[in-house]
Amino acid sequence: MQDSLFDDLPQAAPPDPAPAARKRPAPGEPKVRPAPPDPSQQVLAQALPPQLRLGTSSWFFPGWAGMVWEGDYEQSVLSKHGLAAYARHPLFRSVSLDRSFYRPLTASQYAAYAAVVPEDFRFMVKAPSLVADALVRGEDGRGMQANPAFLDPGLAVQEFAAPALAGLGSKLGVLVFQLSPLPGPMLARLPELLERLRRMLLALPALRPQAPDAVVAVELRNPGLLTPELAGVLREAGATYCLGLHPKMPPIAGQLPMLRALWPGPLVCRWNLNRLHGAYGYEEAKKLYEPFDRLADPDPETREALARVIAGTTDAGQSAYVAINNKAEGSAPLSVLALAQALAMRRDDGGTGHPVD
Repeated sequence: MQDSLFDDLPQAAPPDPAPAARKRPAPGEPKVRPAPPDPSQQVLAQALPPQLRLGTSSWFFPGWAGMVWEGDYEQSVLSKHGLAAYARHPLFRSVSLDRSFYRPLTASQYAAYAAVVPEDFRFMVKAPSLVADALVRGEDGRGMQANPAFLDPGLAVQEFAAPALAGLGSKLGVLVFQLSPLPGPMLARLPELLERLRRMLLALPALRPQAPDAVVAVELRNPGLLTPELAGVLREAGATYCLGLHPKMPPIAGQLPMLRALWPGPLVCRWNLNRLHGAYGYEEAKKLYEPFDRLADPDPETREALARVIAGTTDAGQSAYVAINNKAEGSAPLSVLALAQALAMRRDDGGTGHPVD
């Protein structure tokens, strides 16, 4: 899994961090304290494009001690109390809220998250599997039967878009519909599938009046869907494509035609899993990389390609949202740092990029 199933909600933002870590906070002190800010990372953050929002997939990892947290905390404590401390990190201006994929959240739950982060912070939120997965799956992830609610317009609004917009308000960044791997018979009826997607996207409420920076994005796990017809559906609905970096999808170069077809527009990217582990290597990567405190498998090729796309997007004045998973290289905070350094180096060298090159 990519996120916590804990039902706990975050508490208010803590005061500035104290110099010494405390395993047990005194009465009235926050349960999770942010790591003391690194001056070099603060300088690096100032050098990044203002349109860029970097972040990670979730935040509740004890192995991030010293990088994000001051001291050691249990996962359950970080799930409940860690978001406010996470949002203090100088490079984190967003987070991918993946918990919503497993169970729809209410407007009040979203509002509780929004209450503990700065005004400039934005959430990337995954649509519930209730509407984003074509199959009803068992505990092992295997598809058991067809999901009758897949891409249902009414449920997409009622169980996802409306509560997320109401709860997060201006802090909503991206509504992500990650379409889980689709069965062969459905892929064989591509026009029918695209029409279902079109109807759902067109039913979503307008986001900009309440969330000026918000976009809707569709992420895939079937490369056969990367077609001009999909681009047309996204364009008609005012949605964009989520660049999903996962072994089930082509590398960045293979997904660029979709970005070109939708240009100009924002960039949404989720760097999910290192290609070394193959299409079904999520659990393998999790076991190998825990506790997610080092770059176990650096992927400079993907990082440089992503930096180029980000630079081309933001240099053109478009926004960019990028969330990185621990399974991308071994430690999401260190991957964010390395990507930020690659971007700063490009700017120092006068390099630029363009997503349609």
